[in-house]
Amino acid sequence: MLERKKKIKKHGHAELLKYIHMMESGKSVHSIHNEYGINAVQLQVLWDKYQKYGASGLHKSPNIKSDFALRKSIVFDIEENHITLRAASFKYGVSSQRIAVWLSMYRKGGLAALMAIGKRGRPAIMGRPKKNSKPLTELERLRKENQELKTELALLKKVRALVEERNARLREIGHGPSKD
Repeated sequence: MLERKKKIKKHGHAELLKYIHMMESGKSVHSIHNEYGINAVQLQVLWDKYQKYGASGLHKSPNIKSDFALRKSIVFDIEENHITLRAASFKYGVSSQRIAVWLSMYRKGGLAALMAIGKRGRPAIMGRPKKNSKPLTELERLRKENQELKTELALLKKVRALVEERNARLREIGHGPSKD
């Protein structure tokens, strides 16, 4: 029997406020987690934000561009001051999951591992080549066309050699070449 993956549910501001009011009325974090599927650590961080900033603290915070200096300061703060992931998440505005990844990388590979984190997504050199904005001169155009024709001719020669080799092998074992 196939197991289905749990759908990750996004919780809107109204839902988050409802969860906070439930916590205010005495409902536990784990019961809210079990009933509504919100991550317990995330709920704790939201509770802390609510305590400090009120209802406006429940809005999604802007994405933070993490450079090496920020990653280093967060990891050092956790290592030297022994603060929890939740406290670091609240203090720096970065998710506790991301901090846990950085911490693990630091503990395995040191500062070099934190520094080696590159940009995400497709590299800039990928994609279509840029077209020249200025038109080619007649000589440049002819040279380019000549090079393309040479490349095409070399490819055709290679294909012909491969077909002849295959036909020779077939004649050796007593089969005739295909009519294709």
